[in-house]
This record gives sequence, C-alpha cells and structure tokens, in this order.
Amino acid sequence: MIAEGGLAALWIAAALALVQLTLGWGAARSGSEELITAVRRIAIAQGVLAALAFGILILLFLNSDMSVLLVATNSHSAKPLLYKFAGAWGNHEGSMLLWVTVLAVAGACVALFERRLPGKTLAATLGAQAAMALGFYAFIVFASNPFLRIDPPPPDGQGLNPLLQDPGLAFHPPALYFGYVGLSVAFSFAVGALVMRDVGPAFARAMRPWVLAAWIFLTIGITAGSYWAYYELGWGGWWFWDPVENASLMPWLAATALLHSVTVLATRDGLRAWTLMLALVAFAMSMLGTFLVRSGILVSVHAFAVDPTRGSFILALLGIYIGGALALFGARVGTIRQGSTFQLVSREGALVLNNLLLSVLLGIVFIGTLYPLVAQAMGQQLSIGPPFFNKAGIPVTLVLIVATMAGPLLKWRKDKWSELGRKMLVPAAAAITVTVMLLVVAPGISLNATLGLIAAGALAVASLVPLWKRNLRRTPMHIYGMVVAHLGVAVSIAGMASDAAFTQERLAAVRVGEVVTVGPFEAKLAEVRPTLGQNWSAVEAVLIVRKGDGKPFEINPQQRFFTDPVTTTSEAAIQTLWDGQLYTVIGAGEGSGKDARWQIRLWWKPFVTFIWFGGFLIAFGALLALVGRVRRERRSEEAYE
Repeated sequence: MIAEGGLAALWIAAALALVQLTLGWGAARSGSEELITAVRRIAIAQGVLAALAFGILILLFLNSDMSVLLVATNSHSAKPLLYKFAGAWGNHEGSMLLWVTVLAVAGACVALFERRLPGKTLAATLGAQAAMALGFYAFIVFASNPFLRIDPPPPDGQGLNPLLQDPGLAFHPPALYFGYVGLSVAFSFAVGALVMRDVGPAFARAMRPWVLAAWIFLTIGITAGSYWAYYELGWGGWWFWDPVENASLMPWLAATALLHSVTVLATRDGLRAWTLMLALVAFAMSMLGTFLVRSGILVSVHAFAVDPTRGSFILALLGIYIGGALALFGARVGTIRQGSTFQLVSREGALVLNNLLLSVLLGIVFIGTLYPLVAQAMGQQLSIGPPFFNKAGIPVTLVLIVATMAGPLLKWRKDKWSELGRKMLVPAAAAITVTVMLLVVAPGISLNATLGLIAAGALAVASLVPLWKRNLRRTPMHIYGMVVAHLGVAVSIAGMASDAAFTQERLAAVRVGEVVTVGPFEAKLAEVRPTLGQNWSAVEAVLIVRKGDGKPFEINPQQRFFTDPVTTTSEAAIQTLWDGQLYTVIGAGEGSGKDARWQIRLWWKPFVTFIWFGGFLIAFGALLALVGRVRRERRSEEAYE
C-alpha cells in the first residue's frame, strides 16, 4: 500500500493546487486577509504532500520494491544503496515527480517566508505557482505515473543505466532541478506583478533573493554536470554543445541577465518591463529544456522518454504557460510606468549592455540547439557542433567580458568616458602583461585561446578593483559576492582557454612493461588485472607514472562490465596536481599473453580544474550576495519598525 499512498498524496496535492489557484484568484481580486492566509496555508500543505509523494518513491527504491514498475525497470536488488537512492530520479517518471515536488516546495517556501509583497500580489503569485503545479500533476498522474504496479513482480530489476551509477549523478540532477524549477518562482512573481500592475523596486527586492537562489543551484548543477561528463564519459572533454547540455545553459544565460536586470530595478527603479520579460523568458527556457530532455526527441543518457505522447503533453503545457504569460505581458505592458532614466555611460548602461549580450548568446544557443531538430522534422539531417558555437559565441563573449569589467567601475545614473577610461587602465595593464607573457612562454597557441587568457587576466584584476580604497571590514557582503562571482568567471575562462591552448594527448597500443609519454609524464603499463565491484567486473590497468624526476605514482583506469543492463563503460583514472590533471583511459585489448596490446589514451590538461573551481566560485559569490542582501533588508525592516 506504500505506492498507493504516494499516488494518493499526489492526487490530494493536485486537488489542493486547484483550490489554491481558485482562492488565489479570489484573494487577488478582493484583498481579503482571510483568503490570503488560506492560500498561504494551502500552498504549504501542497508542498508537504508533494514532498511526501517523492519521499515514498525514494523509499520504494531503497526497499527494492519490484512490484512497482518504475523500480523494476530502473533498479536492481544488488545495486549499491546510493544508486538505489539516486535511481528514484534517474528515469522519466521519477524526474518529473522531482520536478513537480520542487515546484510545490518552492511555492510553499514563498508562502512561508515571503513577507514583503503586498497581500494581493502574493495571492496572485501563489495562484500562478499553483496553476503551473496543476498542469504537471496532471502530466504525472495521467501520462507518467511513477507508482504503477507490475504483476507478477520480477525477483530483481533491470538495473539503472551504468553511466548514471556515479556519485556525481546522485547530486547533479537535484541541484539542476532546484535551479530550473526555482525560476518558476520568478515567473510567478512576474505574473503576479502583471496581474496586479505592481512593478517597482519593492517587487524587485522581493523577487531578487529567489532569483539568486535559483541561479546558485543552476550554476552548481551545470558545473557538477560538466565535471561528471568530463570524468565519467571517458572522452576527455568538459562540454560538447550537446542539446541536453544546452538545455541547461539556456535558462542559466536568461537567469544571469535577469539577475543583473532585477538589480537595476531594485536599486534604481529602471528596466521594469525588461525585468518582467526576462523572468518569463528564463522560466520559458527551463520549460523548453524540460521538453527537450523529457519529450523523447533527443537521444541521451539524460533523455529517458521515448513516448511522443508525453512530449506532446509537455509541449502543450509549454504553450499554455508561456503563451499565456506572454499574452498577459502584451496586454499589460502598456500599463507599466516607465522607471527612472539613466545616461548611456553609467552602471545601468553597462548592465543593459550585459543583458543584450547575454540575450544574443542565448539566441545563438537557442538557434544552434533547435535548428537541427526543426530541420529533422522537415526531413533534413544536419548537426550543429562546436565550430558554430565557438565562431558565433566567442566574439560576443569577449565583448561581454569587457562589459563585465566596466560595469562595477561605473557610477549609477551618470558617469564620464574619461573616468571610465582612467579606471580601466589597471585591467588594461593586466591584459598587456598577460599578452607579453604568452608571447614569451607560449607563442604558438591559437588566437581564441590567447584572447581567452588575456580576457581572463584582465577580468580577474577588474573584479578586484571595486575593493580598492574601501574599508574592507565595512564593505557590504553583497559587494564581496559580486567580486567573488566575477573572479570566478575569470578563473573559469582561464581554465577553458588553458584546456584549449595547452592540452596534450597521446593514444598508443602498448604491451605490459612498455612506456608511453605525454607532456612531462612517462607512464609504464605495469600490469592489466581483473577486479570486481559490487555490481560490476572490470579489467584494470596499473600505470606507474612519473613526472620528470618526481616521485612515481600509480593510476588505474578501468573498463567495467555490467550485466543488468549489459553495458561496458570506460572509467577514467585522473590524477590531480596543482597545475592540472593527468587523464587516463584504457581501451580494448588485442592478442593474448605477453603479446597482448592495450589501447592506452593519455591527456595532460594544464589548469583544467580552473573551469570547475571557477564555477563553484561563481556560485559561492552568489551565495554571499544572497546572504548579504537578506541580512541588509532584514536590518532595514527592523530599523523601520
């Protein structure tokens, strides 16, 4: 009866969402305090029930209850406990239940903690959140029920895709979903503000922490997913412009623009309509990403659905929610009063440029992702890969970096070109220094890598300039957050450019006892031996590696064999050093005995870890900004009271 309990919780949550939507509409019209209080309580109850349903699904996986179809087809009784746990969302139905759970819990958090919005606007916001949840409850119970039974139950399940049996995949999807669905709160805030015609700095200050929180999770999810693909898929790359990767990048780009836009609205009462539009677009990109990954039109380890009916359902939801919101925006945008104006040379001007460039990047990724799918639907087969994205995106990114350097150095409302030029002298000096160093140390690297390293050096220095001559003990925490986040961008760019400029690769077929070299490393294949895991067997290479005259160390890449389902995977072995990573993979063997040769692939990747270290710096900076903003506003409220 446990599975039936989960389904019952889902149905009750769906019913509460309907009641929340109805009462929210009534409360927004009447302003009744009783109705507003009721909407808050219903939103909290709905979040609790959705979380209960998801908790029950996790329990079914942990108990290996093979009478549940989803468990039988996505788990195995011999699977390690962590992957039984992660198996709850490592499939279509479970991931959609996680989606609606985050949506409902986010609504509950708004109901619990949001005290700054006027009552009517809050009721309209919670009503919009309920409307979205209602559609996804319907999708789950009618098209993707995770609690379906199977009779007779199999003794063991079919197992989880081995590529998903990794600690990174246990935590990456939830982080990504918190970001994806967290943007629904910004969407609901925008709808609530449009309904009540309540757009201004107070609205922006209320929305900003939710946007920041969603952006933090999205940044962590993308960073963790990139590192997972790097070490788990065994191809040595960290980003392939795969449609599934792009599906998470598009909402991140829109949310980044929104984050800067909402700051202008909160601080200087500018960009009112633009901020609302970005809030709608950011969640539209989340919905689009969900459609791409869960509709079955893409083939990927993350794209679980193959039933086009489900894709049509999600597409219909996308059309209803985003189309409806855009129609509302079109109807009400004329009633939104113009905010404060500003000069072109000002911090607002730099942030507008930042927004426009991020929008261009979003457009590039959007076209590059969807155009092959549209062409396929019209009977043409084509692919768009890294050459397109690099050629179209790198010039825009370089201009965006310059705008990111200039923005924090400018004054609000109005500044002078001469002042900006004076302040940009320090980053310019850093750029010149890096240029000279590259000409001396690495004159043969590509133009893109050279420009990337120069931009990273200049941005790193520019990021620190806002702290110059400040009393560091009295500097607000959100300023530190901005500095750390921008520094993180510089560090990530340095890692990407270093990977492009300095990576060395070697592929060789070697016998036991032979040595292969890559960069400053010599690797001797000492042995190839069998080994066993909890639910897999493997052949494991024993590579004894030495860097120059340094102390030798052992590294052990594997080829693993799974039986449920039958799959072979390459498990890369990576040695992390202060200046980069040695990445090793073992491939197929030929021959037998002493004459057997094994394919060994080695990469030496100087400073590649900067890519992910920078990503987590960006998220940490945003966390500092979030905590700083919340503390500051709480102090203001206490002082006002």
